[in-house]
Amino acid sequence: MSDSPPPAAGRNISLVLGAGGARGLAHIGVIRWLEEHGYRISSLVGCSMGACVGGIHAIGKLHDYEQWVRAIRKRDIVALLDVTLWRGGLVKGDRLFNTLRELLGEHLIEDLAIRFTAVAVDIQKSREVWITRGPVFDAIRASVSIPLLFTPVRMNGRLLIDGAVMNPVPMAPTVVDHTDRVIAVNVSGELRGGFHAAEKKPLHREPTRENGGFADAFQERIAQFLDSMKSGREPADEEAASISEVMYAAFDAMQSTIARQKIAAYPPDVLIDIPRNVANFMEFDRAAELIELGYRAAERTLGERD
Repeated sequence: MSDSPPPAAGRNISLVLGAGGARGLAHIGVIRWLEEHGYRISSLVGCSMGACVGGIHAIGKLHDYEQWVRAIRKRDIVALLDVTLWRGGLVKGDRLFNTLRELLGEHLIEDLAIRFTAVAVDIQKSREVWITRGPVFDAIRASVSIPLLFTPVRMNGRLLIDGAVMNPVPMAPTVVDHTDRVIAVNVSGELRGGFHAAEKKPLHREPTRENGGFADAFQERIAQFLDSMKSGREPADEEAASISEVMYAAFDAMQSTIARQKIAAYPPDVLIDIPRNVANFMEFDRAAELIELGYRAAERTLGERD
């Protein structure tokens, strides 16, 4: 980062990426817009899905992740989650996290060019935890550990769960940053008309090799990899599915309420707010649409400031 030219005045930023399940894919679009318009992300704080996207960007693999997530289909989500009653969680998660670990590789937070903080919660002490050292994968894994869905993560003697339980849009870690301003992205915003989670219309044409999007060959490799990891068990029964749906809805409502309170207590310089009814918590098969939505939200919020 030291070899890159300095950003224009006011464009050296701290970026806060909030929790919100699949809606967190909109963070990719926001980051793309910021990069295209000369912003330098010197500090990145993320919670849950925000920690996932933020950590991947900080190690320089956001393009690879975007290709991967654009290739995901509904049947792949079922295969990755491996819904089953597991000790401490509804989802065992081995397939999902093994895939993510393979994609990320091994990187330490303290070696990154971007200052990165993942937010989790110490469930035993009911305390917010800011993870600023150690393996990036472990920090992401702890921050996305949704209670009752994924098993908690043991780290440095603490049992950690999803940071959204206490702070879905964590602004406080940016207080020590020496940047021009803090931009926060809340993907659990107020419900708004004109959006509906069931609406599947794409916001742009499908990407091709020519315009820099994912290739059919890449999608096929993803499908083959997922197929190779299948254990032969049938998909989860209707009862397990109902439990997970109720849990997602409850967690979504909770973090949306907490997010409003945290934003009021620690207002960012700029807030990019995305309504929580743009997509359901687990609609990762709508990646292209949600990434584009994030890009447009950044343009709408920041475009006039340029």
